[in-house]
Amino acid sequence: MTVCAIEITTTAPFTIAADGSYAARLAGNGEARYPERWTLAGPEPYAVPLPLAQPEEADSEVLALADGRVLIHRRVAQRRAFALLYPTGGAAAGPRTGELPLGSVEPGDEGVRVSLLPPSPDGYGAFALAASAAGTTVWQVAGGPFGQVARIPGRCSGGVWLDRTGRLLALDRELDGTTKAVAVDLGRGGEVSPLLQIAEGSDDRLLLADPDSGLLLIRSDAPGEPRLGWGVLGSSLPVRFPECLRGEAGTPFAVQPGQALMPESCGVALRLEEGGIGLWRPADRHVFRLPAPEGWLGTGLWSPQGRLHLPYATPETPCGVTGLTLPVSPPPPVRLDPPPAAAPRPVPLQQAPL
Repeated sequence: MTVCAIEITTTAPFTIAADGSYAARLAGNGEARYPERWTLAGPEPYAVPLPLAQPEEADSEVLALADGRVLIHRRVAQRRAFALLYPTGGAAAGPRTGELPLGSVEPGDEGVRVSLLPPSPDGYGAFALAASAAGTTVWQVAGGPFGQVARIPGRCSGGVWLDRTGRLLALDRELDGTTKAVAVDLGRGGEVSPLLQIAEGSDDRLLLADPDSGLLLIRSDAPGEPRLGWGVLGSSLPVRFPECLRGEAGTPFAVQPGQALMPESCGVALRLEEGGIGLWRPADRHVFRLPAPEGWLGTGLWSPQGRLHLPYATPETPCGVTGLTLPVSPPPPVRLDPPPAAAPRPVPLQQAPL
């Protein structure tokens, strides 16, 4: 199966499976890169290297699945190949990594870019995006038959799942000079419907979503400048742009799950451009700025109980996870009522009018 494609774009180097059980990254550096799988569903995280006969290129992408296998998207000669990697229990002298080829994408138009989408919420499906100005194709590359599942007019980027089944996908579509987030129903042949329409000429992108609460994290220039905002999926209320996020040069990377019908109480983690981490709730008027742990891998995972787990790798700890808890927000400024009018001063009897 083929599609016009020539260029690979690299997403986050560390990806976490939808259920938080496994993660994957390209470890090593220079010409000695290899996939590495992290096991997170245990008392202590540990990593398993998955090297093959040849090292991986720096533009290869990996994605962790909930069954412990790692999807890899790599450049192979003139093709873009997808395969599943897994550790084997063979003899010590034998291979340590098993590989199951899934399919490939043939090269074509120079303007087409291919990248993996975030892990499917069901934990087993995986999808890729092949985008160009002429149109965008969504490919299923794991968890089902390898092939095209949607074709969308315009160049699409991003990729945010809106449900827990892996059916509704939000993409940022550039069309007629503006970028608007649209919803793509993969269960209905890629049917496209508008998702964000804040202003007619504004660029409205969806950055993150939580299906439990419906919380949406948005970046839009509708207020006159690019700003972070939030809304609720399916709500008639307008998108809000909190003052505490004005000028915030950060990207949300994790939302607290399990807060059904309570989007204001969801913890949100932001990756700040200066290198730190921002913690915020929509109900708060304050962003907590905290230093990132040494060797932080740039992403993380919220627990339903409000604990943010951050993976990191250092020479001393090549596979580590540390936790943060969202501090209690400071109380809002006290708003005093206007002081009561002064009571009339008693007039001494001798000065009182007769």
